[in-house]
Amino acid sequence: MKREPEPSKKSRATGATISATPDEPAFREVLALIEGARARAFQAVNTELIDLYWRVGKYISRKIETAAWGQGVVAELADYIQRHHPNLRGFTRASLFRMRQFFETYRYDRKVAPLVRQLQWSHHLMILGRCKRPEEREFYIRLAVREGWRKRDLDRQLRARVFERAVLNPPKLSAALRASRPEAADVFKDCYILEFLQLPATHSEADLHLGLVARLKDFLSELGRDFCFVGSEYPVQVGGRDFSIDLLFFNRALNSLIAFELKVDEFQPEHLGKLEFYLEALDRDVRKPHERPSIGVLLCATKDTEVVEYALARSLSPALIAEYRTQLPDAALLKRKLHEFYQLALTSSERATAPRARKNRP
Repeated sequence: MKREPEPSKKSRATGATISATPDEPAFREVLALIEGARARAFQAVNTELIDLYWRVGKYISRKIETAAWGQGVVAELADYIQRHHPNLRGFTRASLFRMRQFFETYRYDRKVAPLVRQLQWSHHLMILGRCKRPEEREFYIRLAVREGWRKRDLDRQLRARVFERAVLNPPKLSAALRASRPEAADVFKDCYILEFLQLPATHSEADLHLGLVARLKDFLSELGRDFCFVGSEYPVQVGGRDFSIDLLFFNRALNSLIAFELKVDEFQPEHLGKLEFYLEALDRDVRKPHERPSIGVLLCATKDTEVVEYALARSLSPALIAEYRTQLPDAALLKRKLHEFYQLALTSSERATAPRARKNRP
């Protein structure tokens, strides 16, 4: 039987007619090879560029450290480069000092130094300019590499003060989830920032639900790159009754279905029972044999920490309670709280070592 030719279609770019072909799947494979090679080439160029900035920064740093150069020599170097290569950009006096700062910031950090070549220079400029603590810089570098953040994504996460929130408020996991999946603490957050929804102060669960579905790409960015969307109001049937899960995702790193139940009011202990019911239904009727047990996230407007602790203490289900915020957090307030946190940790450390020091005195 003769195969009928597939209908033609027009190119959006040129308006020319393009005939569909039975070899299109094979063509897509070739296109994927090209795109993969281009991505690797870009990464190779970026690696070489970052390595160049590292070596230039190292050279300038050593010259200044040995007093062979003064600060003014760097300006002369920038002028010299500009005269000999007038079309070469990125080597102004300020840029050269940034390269020196880049090298001096990470040269003794054996954990971070191998990662710096995996990020673009624009990412490093943002992190160097806005992060003051070594652990804060490491936090954002690791996340940016892991999540593949673009410049815009990194800027948003910095404005959302992800580091401060992670230190001050780690995710509230059930005992079952902590015991069986300790790595979940690095996947989930205690609070999700949903300022992109532009919701009013008073909103309904339907407003929240519809907003998340409409801005799914932004929500996935807030969740993390390993989250894949499965469905909205995902149906499950138990007995003769129909139920629906607000949002269902799959996490590749955890190899688990992730059920989100949405609440626009304060967390109540009875909310957890409904979520656990959904997890049981997913594991019995939806989860595939190679997948690990499903995880539930109760996303609510507010929560009392002590109530959450009591509710999760004896929960046998892998679940967590998280809040959402419709506005970016107060940066100044979080900075103050983080400073107090570090001061308290320092005081506790000093108290712990003081008796030992006295005991060792002659």
